[in-house]
Amino acid sequence: MLELYEQYKGLLFHLAYQMTGTVTDAEDAVQDVFVKVQSLPIGQMQEPKAYLCKMVTNRCLDEIKSARNRREQYFGPWLPEPIPESYGETYETVENQELLSYAMLVLLERLSPSERAVFVLREALGFDYPEIAGLIDKTEANCRKLMSRARGKMGITEDDLVGVGSVEEEWVNRFFKALSEGNAEHVLSLLAVDAVLLSDGGGKVIAAARPVESRERVAGFLSGILRQAMLEDGEALEIEVRELNHQTGVVFRQSGNVTGVVFFNIRNGLLQDIYIVRNPDKLTGI
Repeated sequence: MLELYEQYKGLLFHLAYQMTGTVTDAEDAVQDVFVKVQSLPIGQMQEPKAYLCKMVTNRCLDEIKSARNRREQYFGPWLPEPIPESYGETYETVENQELLSYAMLVLLERLSPSERAVFVLREALGFDYPEIAGLIDKTEANCRKLMSRARGKMGITEDDLVGVGSVEEEWVNRFFKALSEGNAEHVLSLLAVDAVLLSDGGGKVIAAARPVESRERVAGFLSGILRQAMLEDGEALEIEVRELNHQTGVVFRQSGNVTGVVFFNIRNGLLQDIYIVRNPDKLTGI
């Protein structure tokens, strides 16, 4: 059993994390599945990978359904919990599969549980449709329909799946330099006209209760955040660019504490989406 755990824990964690959007729920799902597996006859798992993925998927589908009510009552936008690159040491990438971009994780919130399962299994973990059909007990044709519906709800095409969310560290540094220097013209030139900013404070810290839309409003909101942060407690705001969720992210620190994590989504060379996670419960692992 230990051998199975070591072999598949990374794959199962990535599956569960992308299904639920939280580290705790993902870890609980993986642990619960292996606890149940210990009581099963060895011969019952002729194909361990498929069997374990099916168990984790079903466990996560139940979690998503129960979480929907909680998220409907959540104060402001709900964003997935960021994970540090150090998670790769414990939950290594398996078979060259990687996490979906953070922007994709945000879009997954638009999907039904079944649509989300099909999308993650197909795009993140590379399962074929016949395999997915067996994992979620649906026909192959139904799985293809669910995938098509998922892409429609997310507003993406095949081309969007390649490189979404990727941003160079140099670009991020240039953007924050322009912000900190108050270079409004430069900041606006880096933002898409219809740029959108989502901020998740969970009702525990100050954050935008609704999406901030348009290039001008996003620029103004970010400038205000920086000004306010620099005035609080007289402590300097530290901005660190680092790897998070297998992509470039930004960590804000003040008085030695992590106060926020930022992800960017670039389209056509311009900043389209900004995601700011400020809920302290989602920053404990950073």
